[in-house]
Amino acid sequence: MDWSPAILDRHGPVYVRVVEALRADIASGRLHRGQQLPTQRALAKALGIDLTTVTRAYTEARRQGLIEARVGQGTFVAESVSQAPRAFGQRAEIDLSMNIPPQPLEADLDGRILRGLTSIQSETGFFGLLNYRQPGGSPEERAVAAAWLARRVAGVTPDTVLVGSGTQTAILAFLLANTSPGDVVLAEDLTFPGFRAAATYAGVRAVGVPMDGEGIIPEALDEACRQHAPKAVYLIPTVQNPTAATMPEKRRRAVARVIESHDVQLFEDDAYGLLAPEVAPLAALMPERTTWAVSLSKCLAPGLRVSLLNAPNPAAAARLADALRAAVQMAPPLMAAMVMRWLQDGSADRIIAAIRSEAAARQRIAAQALAGVRFAADPRGHHIWLSLPPHWTRTAFLAHLQRQGLAVVAGEVFSLGEAPHAIRVSLGAARSRAELATALDILAAAFRSAAATSHIV
Repeated sequence: MDWSPAILDRHGPVYVRVVEALRADIASGRLHRGQQLPTQRALAKALGIDLTTVTRAYTEARRQGLIEARVGQGTFVAESVSQAPRAFGQRAEIDLSMNIPPQPLEADLDGRILRGLTSIQSETGFFGLLNYRQPGGSPEERAVAAAWLARRVAGVTPDTVLVGSGTQTAILAFLLANTSPGDVVLAEDLTFPGFRAAATYAGVRAVGVPMDGEGIIPEALDEACRQHAPKAVYLIPTVQNPTAATMPEKRRRAVARVIESHDVQLFEDDAYGLLAPEVAPLAALMPERTTWAVSLSKCLAPGLRVSLLNAPNPAAAARLADALRAAVQMAPPLMAAMVMRWLQDGSADRIIAAIRSEAAARQRIAAQALAGVRFAADPRGHHIWLSLPPHWTRTAFLAHLQRQGLAVVAGEVFSLGEAPHAIRVSLGAARSRAELATALDILAAAFRSAAATSHIV
């Protein structure tokens, strides 16, 4: 409670200086989540300013999600950056349906964005970033991205790397560049809904292949390749969405052998791979036939709309760039410039580390809150996958949660075959750890009440 901000070297109204000093001290680690702050009167006395200025500063800091007031206890540094409630009509009070990363204060996204834009403006100005750019990024951006990706997959070079506008666009571009209407593309039988949507739009047939707790089953993949002669395979091998399965190395090598033996192309959706940096991508085993998509949406922020792609060779990269041009033209230049700066100066690594730490903390909360409930999870991931009790229908269970103010996603959204009796819960979507704990208590109570409410249809 003895925090005293340094405001003399800052500019602007005094209350703004207090807020900016608060933000800076949180980012630097001088203040930590949950730490109690001085009372408004005590801080006013320490700084030699009037009480109304401090009141205004605390009010603004609460509005920005930096601090929170607890009745009868005082004012504390917030647990995480507050996200505005989603406004999509009549929605649940706690929405755990969108699989997004948490925004811990340690990531300092607001501060990094502000400082990044300020640096870009002072060094190069914005004019050159407000015009059309090359699809796939400039040579300089591709060089930065290649150097960053090469830390995980050796041999990545700028002539095979593209800077894209999110992995969703990259999936569609890959299908447009490598398949024709009517072709078959194989995927896990539970998969990312965005792949299903892209396959439908491209006119290809998405066929599901059975999975187990370690991901897609190599023998089933081999049989599907023999039966369907696919043009490509789409996989999420790390923290799979929605099952949270991560392929161990032995399984990855077996899957790679099957894909190589049938001479098909792989699209590796590595949306969550940066949460598990010790796990080598499939692209490291077969770079000559893998289009490797590294999304920054799940490890930095989805609104940046920047992803990194590595094609098998320069010719494949050129075809993919043409498809990106047709689909979206380019990644947002201003956002791409800021992301490249973060990749170079280490900011991206620090943001990812903070999000990785918060994701792990939320997984621990889930394990404790749902003790006795059967679910699958990766301790590094943003989501969990729960099998529903047999007494509940999916419709009844989701309706029950909705009445309790909680939204999750039904398993049928992810299915390429028979709909599973399961749901996905996105831990990162909660605005704080406290909100997550509340949501998981609701979920656990619903599981416990299954037998008593089994008559609901």
